[in-house]
Amino acid sequence: MANEKIILGIDPGTTIMGFGIIKIIHKKMHFVQMNELQLKKYDDPYVKLKLIFERTIELIDTYHPDEIAIEAPFYGKNVQSMLKLGRAQGVAMAAGLSRQIPITEYLPKKIKMAITGSGNASKEQVAKMLQGMLGLKTLPKNLDSTDGLAAAVCHFYNEGRVEVGKSYSGWSSFVKQNSSPTPKGGVKGSTVVNLRKKKS
Repeated sequence: MANEKIILGIDPGTTIMGFGIIKIIHKKMHFVQMNELQLKKYDDPYVKLKLIFERTIELIDTYHPDEIAIEAPFYGKNVQSMLKLGRAQGVAMAAGLSRQIPITEYLPKKIKMAITGSGNASKEQVAKMLQGMLGLKTLPKNLDSTDGLAAAVCHFYNEGRVEVGKSYSGWSSFVKQNSSPTPKGGVKGSTVVNLRKKKS
């Protein structure tokens, strides 16, 4: 196992996409960056998806993450909101897949549990815990970026303990394995998308 690793965490959204980056050196976390992509001013949903893809590619090409952790859409009553979130997540995943970077999805409750010990923690509680863990001087006004950072930290804490995983050798297998409806209850905690050589 390499002594250094960079993890990109993404909180996808069509209004704000939050992201955070951490570097792991000898199994210790170091904060690199967090920020957000503001999409409120764009009315065209396809322009938003294009910008999400381009920003994700830019982050990948700038920071060269070894792995990507992404927050999975939660199951809500508003079907339109779920559709928009799913599209945003899919576009961010496509960017990672195009660069052959392993991707792991985490349910919101699993991320909150990893950071705070409670799956029902608020955004503010997650942000405060991250501030203490990583020695952040200040927190952003919007907490979408800390949500992205939380996905990266969750991935670090869950390394080697993925409960539910899927490995994909390419686009064709990705489409094949995701063409059927999600089983009742959805994934238990995380789903892995890995285009790199499988570990023995």
